[in-house]
Amino acid sequence: MREQRGKKSREHRTRKCPQDACAWGRILFVVTLMLGFWLFLGQSPPGKPEIFKCRSPEKETFTCWWKPGADGGLPTNYTLTYHKEGETFTHECPDYKTGGPNSCYFNKKHTSIWTIYIITVNATNQMGSSSSDPRYVDVTYIVEPDPPVNLTLELKKPEDQKPYLWIKWLPPTLVDVRSGWLTLQYEIRLQPEKTAEWETHFAGQQTQFKILSLYPGQKYLVQVRCKPDHGFWSEWSPESSIQIPNDFSMKDTTMWIFVAILSAVVCLIMIWAVALKGYSMVACILPPVPGPKIKGFDTHLLEVSASNGKYDLLPHL
Repeated sequence: MREQRGKKSREHRTRKCPQDACAWGRILFVVTLMLGFWLFLGQSPPGKPEIFKCRSPEKETFTCWWKPGADGGLPTNYTLTYHKEGETFTHECPDYKTGGPNSCYFNKKHTSIWTIYIITVNATNQMGSSSSDPRYVDVTYIVEPDPPVNLTLELKKPEDQKPYLWIKWLPPTLVDVRSGWLTLQYEIRLQPEKTAEWETHFAGQQTQFKILSLYPGQKYLVQVRCKPDHGFWSEWSPESSIQIPNDFSMKDTTMWIFVAILSAVVCLIMIWAVALKGYSMVACILPPVPGPKIKGFDTHLLEVSASNGKYDLLPHL
């Protein structure tokens, strides 16, 4: 009797909790406890990373940088993956070191022109993973060269010309401008040391420039930067300075004052000439109206007759 009751009890327990179901239940219970414990400790899956910049200094290589999201309180591993438009195979970043922390460097072997790269950064820790929004990169349009180098300043004082400041520089070291692979345009800025405003000059593709308008006795700061046809301005080069001597020619205001005085003198001469020849000018502008011309009518005889009190209006045929 007891054996039958024990047998029924075991059958009841078996029906109530099958072996597989109980095992999965225990696993789920443990995972829930671990999740609760991790959440209690402030641990969570990593936050979403962000690719904030991709730059090529010479249109032959490029680097991308990203900002990590929250690490969830756990060690987080970041990987950058990419594929080219039209391809299905995914590649991982070839170099995580050259560009510094949180970066990926693509050397010449891994860089293609006129090709769109679809780039993603993935963050993973023990709690899970997250991915950045994809970034679409065409190397041609992310060129941001290094600043120009060897900026030199020199004062020139030709004998028969106005003195000027001669500014010269060289293209960035990494950029190949001789072959025409990359064309650069330049911009110069300068300011007296004691002022806050910069004076900017566009230099085009030349690597030298003349500045004529300078204040004597001032120390000037000069910088130069460059930009490709498609891309972005470089950073400004390090400052170079030069002291303008006190005997350097005055700024162009002197010339403009001279021009204004000369113009005033010319105007006065014209007014004086008009006043002296006012009658003749009026006669030229408004000539006298000619008298009537009647055949056989002698106006001179009419004037003589009128003076004698007689009027002979008969025509003289």
